[in-house]
Amino acid sequence: MDKLPIWITIGVYVVIMAVIGITQGKKAHSIADLTVGGRNAGAWLSALSYGTAYFSAVMFVGYAGGTGKGFGLWGILAGIGNAVFGSWLAWKVLARRTRDVSARLKIKTMPQLLDKRYSSPAMRLFACIVIFIFLIPYSASVYKGLASIADILLGIRVEYCMIIIAVVAALMLVFGGYLVQARADFFQGIVMMFGVALLIICVVRCDKVGGIQGIVEYAQTQGAQLSATNGLPKLNANQWISLWATVLMTSFGTWGLPQMVTKYFGIKDDKQAKKGITISTFFALLVAGGGYFIGSLCYRFFDWETLNNPEAEGFIAQDYIVPGMLEAANIPAVLLGIVLMLLIAASVSTLCSVTLTASSTLTIDFIKHFRKDMDEKKTSFTIKALCVIFVVCSYIIANTDTPILDMMSYSWGIISGSFLAPYVISLFWKKMNTKGAWAGIIGGFALAIIPAAAKLISYFADNAVVSQLAGKGPVFACIAMAASIVLCVAVSAVTRSTNGKETEFFYTGVIDAE
Repeated sequence: MDKLPIWITIGVYVVIMAVIGITQGKKAHSIADLTVGGRNAGAWLSALSYGTAYFSAVMFVGYAGGTGKGFGLWGILAGIGNAVFGSWLAWKVLARRTRDVSARLKIKTMPQLLDKRYSSPAMRLFACIVIFIFLIPYSASVYKGLASIADILLGIRVEYCMIIIAVVAALMLVFGGYLVQARADFFQGIVMMFGVALLIICVVRCDKVGGIQGIVEYAQTQGAQLSATNGLPKLNANQWISLWATVLMTSFGTWGLPQMVTKYFGIKDDKQAKKGITISTFFALLVAGGGYFIGSLCYRFFDWETLNNPEAEGFIAQDYIVPGMLEAANIPAVLLGIVLMLLIAASVSTLCSVTLTASSTLTIDFIKHFRKDMDEKKTSFTIKALCVIFVVCSYIIANTDTPILDMMSYSWGIISGSFLAPYVISLFWKKMNTKGAWAGIIGGFALAIIPAAAKLISYFADNAVVSQLAGKGPVFACIAMAASIVLCVAVSAVTRSTNGKETEFFYTGVIDAE
C-alpha cells in the first residue's frame, strides 16, 4: 500500500492543530481562561469538547475490539448506552445545575466543588491526589490505543508513535490550555463524526463483511447462540454480567469523571446548556454507536480460535483486533489516512482534556493549598509544567503489558466510584452532608481499587484468583458506584449536618424552569 497519502493527510491535521494552538493560545490571559475557557463556550463548542473527551482510540480500539470479541453484535449496546446515559441523561441532569454553581462561586475544579459543598479541605486534598494519580492509567490507555493502530497500519514502532502523541498533546496544552483545547476539540469533533461515518461505510462494504446482506446473515448466526466451535461466542451468565458492567461503567462512569464534569463549567448560559443536550447525544450515538458496531463485526474477519486461543497460529491480542480489521478491510490509502486522522483527533483531544484536568487540579487544589502566595503567572506555569510531567508518566505506564480495557476500567472505576455519588446527589438533595460524602468516597474507593491492586500483585505472584480479579475492573466499578450512592444516602440520613453551609451551597442560584 502507498502510505504517502496517509502521511499527507496526517500532516494536514498536525498543521491545523498547530495553527489553532498558536492563534488561540494568545487569548489565554488568566487561570480561568486556562482551565475553564472564561466560561464563555457555546453549545457546539461545549458538546463537542465533551464528546471528544469522552471517546478516543481507547473506545475505538480497546473497548470496541474487546466487546466485539466477547459479545459479538450485542456489544453495540455499549454504544447505545453511552449515547443515552453517558450523554443525553448526563447533560439533562447535570449540565445546567453544575454550570450555575461553578459560575456563581467561581469554581475551576471538581475538588473545589466538593470543598465548597461540604466545607472540607481534607476532601479537596484527597480528591485532587486520587484524580491526578488515577487519571494516569486512563491517559496511558489512550497512548496504547492509538499506538496499536499506527503499529499495524503504518508500521511505526509503538514507542515512537507514543512519543509523537505525547509531544503534540504537550504543545497544545502549553500553548494555552482550555481555550486551545476547546477550539481544537470543535475541529476534531467534526473530523470524528465525518471519519466514523466514512469508516462504517468502508467496513460494511468490504468483502469480509459483505454489505447489508452480510450483516443480516451475521446477525442471524449471532442470534442462534452457536457454540465457540462454530465461530461465534455463546453468551453465558458471566458474559452478560460483564457486558452490562461495561455498558454501565462506560455510560454512568462519566458522571463522576472530573474531565467530563468540568466541561459543564465552561458553558456560557442555560440556553447553550439545553442545546448541548441534543448535540452531545447525536455525537455520542454516531461516534460510540459506530465504533462499537465496527468492533462487533470482528467475527466476520477472524475465526474464534484466532481471537480467543493464545496458542493458535495468527492469534490476535485484544488491543489489535480493530487495527487488524482495518488492515483486512483493504481501505484505500486516502480514506485510511482520514480514518487515522479521526483516531489521532479523538486520542489527542482526550489526552489533552485528561492531562489539563489532572494538572490544574493538583496545582489549584493541592500545591496552592500550601503555597497560598502563588500569583496567576506562577500558577499557570505550574499547571503547564505538571502537564508535561503527567504526559511523561502516562507514556511510562503505557509501555506496560496491561490491556487498554483494564487500564481504563481501573481509572474510571476508582475515580467515579469515589466521587460520582457525593457530586451528583448533592446537586439535588439538601440533606446530603459531609459524613455521608466521606462514607461514599471511602467505600467506593475501597471497592473500586480491588482490581487495580490485584493487577499490581499479579506482577509479583502468579495466582489464578488474583488474575481473575484483575480482569474484573468494569464489574467492580459498577459495584463501587452503586455502593457509594447507598452509603452517601444512608449515612446522611442517620447523621446530623455539622455545617450550615452544606445545605446552602447549591440552592441560591436560579435554574430556569423547563
